[in-house]
Amino acid sequence: MKTYISSWPASVATPSFPRRLAILGATGSIGDSALKVAAKHPERFTVKALAGGRNGRKLAELCARFRPEYAAVLTKEAGQEFLQNLPEGYAPELLVGPGAYVRLAAMDEVDLVLSSIVGAAGFEPTLAAAEAGKMIALANKESLVLGGHLIRAACRRTGAVILPVDSEHNALFQGLAGHGRDEELKRLILTASGGPFRGKDRAFLETVTREQALAHPNWNMGAKISIDSATLMNKGLELIEACHLYGLPPEMVDVVVHPQSIVHSLVEYVDGSQLAHMGNPDMQVPIAHCLCYPERVTVDVPRLQLASVGTLTFEEPDLDAFPCLRLAREAFDAGPSHPIVLNAANEIAVDAFLKERIGFTDIPAIIEAGLDRHAPVDVSTPETVLALDREVRRETEARL
Repeated sequence: MKTYISSWPASVATPSFPRRLAILGATGSIGDSALKVAAKHPERFTVKALAGGRNGRKLAELCARFRPEYAAVLTKEAGQEFLQNLPEGYAPELLVGPGAYVRLAAMDEVDLVLSSIVGAAGFEPTLAAAEAGKMIALANKESLVLGGHLIRAACRRTGAVILPVDSEHNALFQGLAGHGRDEELKRLILTASGGPFRGKDRAFLETVTREQALAHPNWNMGAKISIDSATLMNKGLELIEACHLYGLPPEMVDVVVHPQSIVHSLVEYVDGSQLAHMGNPDMQVPIAHCLCYPERVTVDVPRLQLASVGTLTFEEPDLDAFPCLRLAREAFDAGPSHPIVLNAANEIAVDAFLKERIGFTDIPAIIEAGLDRHAPVDVSTPETVLALDREVRRETEARL
């Protein structure tokens, strides 16, 4: 397989600790879980930089605890809030603006970058980390959806390594370990919880409220990812991510609905065997696996007790009620510019739904309309990727 997580440089294959860590998205749920791992194993990490978007107060609290040398926020207002909440005698270097994330991702003082920014905003910092030859613990699937072809090329040039944090892709990574030959692999199987509306028909989905869609049954996630899970777009983005990570065509990546979220994904081989990765749904597990790879460490997560779980069930996704998964597969098949359209239209539509400007079933309709209007364009540079992303956002917003 043409995977970008199989040929390890010495820094990963024979790791030295402590690793110097930058967390982009430190104030979100992934950042919270990562810092729990770092706090439990302080001998393995030096927290060098934390980035916190617009939440200056929480970022200041985290910095006061972990004392990084660098911090970053997106706005001047968040920067002021950050500085006002720092303890006396501690003054990290503060970087402000979208470019601050790129600087943190590429700085020489950092070994490992955890990219956990939500949405397309993660593309440029992730690409910068790849260009700088970093270890990248990737929790931002949109980076690969927008520019997987560019990030893969950067990894080839620099020796950068992507370690997949998403529970599904981390499960695939572990299921592929020791079985790297192309001729052995039959397919990858991503599992989906089905979200809060599994089994519901389109008539019901037309009545869905914001609060209902945010109530994920198994995972504690941010608002945008929770809505993506409810529409199954999250699984569509993960399908595209898996194709980029493992160099596979979309027909070799399937999705099965598994409501219990105990089996995180499966790898099927040509002899018919399937290797499943199982565990309780807690992001500390895949995060710790990536941050400490190739070593395993303890985490504060309840042990899986299969007898207590009792029953594991699986079913096919309902692509009529949840067409976003179909749209993602079609977008990847159509060429590298279509997934950019898919993601940009989705982000605008999800934001509009969260603001109660549109209904739940309008989300896939808006995305499909954007894809239908799109003719393939050149996206061979970061500039062309970002230009198309901006254009689609403007057009989608204008049509709401």
